[in-house]
Amino acid sequence: MAQPALSRQVQDLEEELDFKLFARLPRGVKLSPAGKLFLEDARRILQDVKEAAARAGRVALGRSGTLRVGFTENASWRGVVPESIRRFRELQPDAELQLQPSASLEQLEAVRSGHLDAGFVFNMPKTDPELELLPVAVQHIELAALKGHPLTKLKKLRLRDLAEATFVWFPRRESPVLYDRLMHECFRGGLKSPRIVQEGLNEATILSLVATGLGVGWVLGTARWRCPKSVVIMSVVDLNLPLPLALAWRRDNTSPLLARFIGDVQRLPDVRALK
Repeated sequence: MAQPALSRQVQDLEEELDFKLFARLPRGVKLSPAGKLFLEDARRILQDVKEAAARAGRVALGRSGTLRVGFTENASWRGVVPESIRRFRELQPDAELQLQPSASLEQLEAVRSGHLDAGFVFNMPKTDPELELLPVAVQHIELAALKGHPLTKLKKLRLRDLAEATFVWFPRRESPVLYDRLMHECFRGGLKSPRIVQEGLNEATILSLVATGLGVGWVLGTARWRCPKSVVIMSVVDLNLPLPLALAWRRDNTSPLLARFIGDVQRLPDVRALK
């Protein structure tokens, strides 16, 4: 910049600020005390603006920001849910991932209301005008029993074999659809009136109560990777109750970070195998 133009800009700035930035000397100028402070603050502000632009750019590219994801506790021990969380942290180290364990119905309401960006849910409604979903896994219900229980000695366990067993069952309010489907399957297979002696709010509680010998209980097959050593997980050959697990999110959620997360989940081998 030419000297006259620079001098004119400095004068204009001093008039706007209503104080002198420079002390004029016989030979040249030097910063006034006010000018020194103004220079320090101006440099800091410019640096803040530069950093703000960089942060905003990372958010726009889906490399930074906050992503809120829900999941059911019994789906988090093995498979897509823990793998997707691990992959996200590796690929998006600058982003904050807020995880919320909760039941599927609670997750769906949180996603609809905007309190969650996405959720891993069971028994996703087939159609929902507000939500998109990505099938990610299929789980199966199996039976948890104490080692040495008479049922563990059967080579092929069937529903009718459970007629005399006592059960630790989950409350219907926790998952009405699953509860009714399971009751229907049991009735169809010959277990018409299960002897429920205790309810367990979640899978961890059911496993703990089964370990005390209180009864047998229904759990997901993935429970075998975290159940007590005194408990065994068994398949019931005539129980046909697959549980699809899906990632759900709002159709109008335009978060670049969410889009990256969905893309990462889609590329997981287990998810690609479902296609």
